[in-house]
Amino acid sequence: MTTPGRTVTLLTRAGCGACDGAWRILVPLCAEYGVTCEAIDVDVAAAQDPDLRAEYGDRLPVVLLDGREHSYWDVDEPRLRRDLSA
Repeated sequence: MTTPGRTVTLLTRAGCGACDGAWRILVPLCAEYGVTCEAIDVDVAAAQDPDLRAEYGDRLPVVLLDGREHSYWDVDEPRLRRDLSA
């Protein structure tokens, strides 16, 4: 199954164990649906986009689907699968 043109973004930071776990879930899930999967470290990105860290930095990991917040702290895998299938 492919869902072209969709992007899943994981907002993360170095040393975040929950973020590492979320990434391990997202990579194969995104491959299964044929969607782009990327990770953005909010601390590194803050140099160019300080609002990113201000908005999401206390709720990491955060999963964005097509730039919109989808879930935080945990990957809501059933919901993400449903939304990628729609």
